[in-house]
Amino acid sequence: MSDGRTLVRRPAAERLASAHERLRADRSATTVPLDAIAGRFLAEPVVADGAIPAHDTATMDGFALDATESFPLTVVDDPVYPEDEPPALEPGTTVRVATGAPLPAGATAVLKREDATVTDGRLTGPSLERGTNVYPRGSNVAADERVFDAGERLTPQDAALLRDVGRDRVAVADRFAVGVLATGTEIHEGVQPDRDSEMLANVVRAWGHEPTLTGSVPDERERVREAVADLAADHEIVVTSGGTSVGEKDCAVAALDDLGTLLFRGVELRPGRPVTAARLDGGAVAVALPGKPVAAWLAAALVARALFVGRPATRPLPTVPATLARDLPVPDAPFEYAVPVTLTDDGAMPLGHVDSALPLFADRFRPGRLASSTRATRADAVWLTDADGAAGQDVAVVPVEVLE
Repeated sequence: MSDGRTLVRRPAAERLASAHERLRADRSATTVPLDAIAGRFLAEPVVADGAIPAHDTATMDGFALDATESFPLTVVDDPVYPEDEPPALEPGTTVRVATGAPLPAGATAVLKREDATVTDGRLTGPSLERGTNVYPRGSNVAADERVFDAGERLTPQDAALLRDVGRDRVAVADRFAVGVLATGTEIHEGVQPDRDSEMLANVVRAWGHEPTLTGSVPDERERVREAVADLAADHEIVVTSGGTSVGEKDCAVAALDDLGTLLFRGVELRPGRPVTAARLDGGAVAVALPGKPVAAWLAAALVARALFVGRPATRPLPTVPATLARDLPVPDAPFEYAVPVTLTDDGAMPLGHVDSALPLFADRFRPGRLASSTRATRADAVWLTDADGAAGQDVAVVPVEVLE
């Protein structure tokens, strides 16, 4: 048990990344085809059996030649295509090659077709340096190179490299089983819809794991504690929404504290401040997210994501440049503010500003109001700031796709 402490965002994410590594250790593995690797974690390293490409290859349609020889060269009437095993190039000769074709032994450059002149079977053209229009042998992958380490999280584009080194299937760690639980008497009794659980389940699935929606419990400490404990018996991770504030009926944090050791209690991030995490006594990890939809989304994407994807989520987030479309003062408290924006012809428009599609405030950023809006989940990007913004100011925003 612990009363935890409030952290800034990245140290909180680092604690969850450490929890991710503990959960992933010694997990069983399964073998999957390359069309099913996205978001999965490699269970073993991938080492290249040979150099890729296995030969120097042409990057242009043209003529393979020895760059040290002088024109004219005799054209050998035996063109080489990517599927061919080329013959050796005799001195004083050249051979037609297609893009991607392996170069004959002795060829050191490719004269592209549009620069070539062939008259009576003799090639002339501009002189070339060695390596011109050539993709060198082994430049992509060296023989016996470790291309991927065990534990790496695979992306869709990794399938291309894996196929290039001769793999059609790879061993990956089994997904985390994740129980998603809503708290709140108003949800449990059907007075208000559960606006978080399906969103969070989709987020978990996008991060490569297997979520299960497990319903709701009312705002009663014992009921929340029992529900989390039951889920922890069958799931490596439990994600709850709601009940993370300091009101009389906010029970989620207290339930986690009863069941294990708090990793942190709150993060200096708005919206999303009440997010709390705990390592439960049985080994599972629980994350309690705020119940307001945008706060839950941002806390999950900016903090809890590290529990699901590991240390890549603790690195600085990739950003794109934008220009702030409107003045946006922020509250005085020393927090990091996550401002959802849409990217328009005017620049980065803060959602919630009276001139945006979601008019909630005119004078300054109001994270508490914005946190309740499901409309704000339609943002194109998120601007992270701890200072006021001015219209026309150059800013760096995190595309929403980066957080998925």
